[in-house]
Amino acid sequence: MTTAERLAAFAAGASYDDLSEAARNQVKLLVLDTIGCAIGSLGAEPIRYLRAQADDFGGNGSCTLIGGGSTAPDRAAFYNTSLVRYLDISDGYMGAMGTSHPSDNMGAVLAAAEYAGASGRDFMAALALAYQVQCRFCDLAPSEKNGFDQGLAISYSVAAGAARALGVGPERAAHAVALSGASHNPLFISRTGQISHWKGFATADAALNAIHAVFLAMRGVTGPVEIFEGPRGLFEAITGPFEIDWESENLEKVLGISIKKYNAGVHSQTGIEGVIELKNEHSISPGEIERVELETYERAFYIMGGGGAGDKHDIRNKETADHSLPYVLAAALIDGEVMPAQFEIERIRAKDVQALLRRVSITCGDDLTARYPAQSPVRLRIEMKDGTVFEKEKPGYEGFPASPMSWESVRGKFDALCGPHTTEGLRGEIADAVSRLESVPARELGALLGRVEEAS
Repeated sequence: MTTAERLAAFAAGASYDDLSEAARNQVKLLVLDTIGCAIGSLGAEPIRYLRAQADDFGGNGSCTLIGGGSTAPDRAAFYNTSLVRYLDISDGYMGAMGTSHPSDNMGAVLAAAEYAGASGRDFMAALALAYQVQCRFCDLAPSEKNGFDQGLAISYSVAAGAARALGVGPERAAHAVALSGASHNPLFISRTGQISHWKGFATADAALNAIHAVFLAMRGVTGPVEIFEGPRGLFEAITGPFEIDWESENLEKVLGISIKKYNAGVHSQTGIEGVIELKNEHSISPGEIERVELETYERAFYIMGGGGAGDKHDIRNKETADHSLPYVLAAALIDGEVMPAQFEIERIRAKDVQALLRRVSITCGDDLTARYPAQSPVRLRIEMKDGTVFEKEKPGYEGFPASPMSWESVRGKFDALCGPHTTEGLRGEIADAVSRLESVPARELGALLGRVEEAS
């Protein structure tokens, strides 16, 4: 069997019964968090562009658009995934070879589950499967260092998860994986330099492509099933060989996924939490800060600290700000939080935060790099104008797997993000449905999300 066929066999056989009780509870936490992130994005200007396109293109209305209306599965996958990702407060997974937002899978898997009339158990199994595939790619596939973005893994994870939700058998699921993998290999430039809207939508585009491939394969279209090991396939063209024993895989990777506390890149969470703790512990006045120094691990330094993804002190828009350690640390020290309000253009360009971020320096420590990804460690040093120094070292943050968020904490984040677009009653209905997700059909969950108000 080819690698694609082995992956497809694993996907077709994935079952709710394969999930441990801890994994089932974690899936529910991740779904509630993901829905909150999506609803919180409604009304943002770039999201309105996407909604206009969805409405203009139309399509068979079999799948829910969060915020109201319906469309074809591929368009629902793109729009809803864009909602999940836009704010950049969605979940994260830290692998040895790459980082990802596994919730990028949910829009497509839910669309496939709605289309198929899948049960809650089948939806949970398909979603956990998609998470498993993407996280395993992050563990072993060195695509990021070769210039390829997170959507590359989405091409395989969504293909597997959507095929499972649709009940596609292993033979055609292998062709779905092959079609998707051969067609979408996005570049990492989407999150370097002055970052554009596409950072928030690139993985949604990969999800659209993947679910489109699944439907084609379901109807009989064939693909290059030697997509991994064949001539000019993934191994030869992009990653080099890596081995995943799909026959021995489980669905437990959900337990290694982080939930963000703050609206910023996953590699900034420990630093943000740390500076807020220092500010509160020592009553630090931001105007009296001389300099802020953060030492972190290589991935954080590369992506958010100016180590390779472009200068992180020239901040002019939301997308660049939420991937800049200097900006988010400065905003945290001044405002005491980092949430969507800190990424309004007026806040980004304000003199106080612009001045302080230029006094923030980021460095990389080899010993901290050695502790990643088991930890997300930082060392912080804040020097005041009078010479006083405050220091802190942290191994991780609330929401990291070693210090997981409770249902109550996730529910609080959900309520805060959803407030402008929902009533208290609807928030309660959605949270209740997620808490008993195994017994809630996918279409029932979709119907609840369709009742959310699109505009604030």
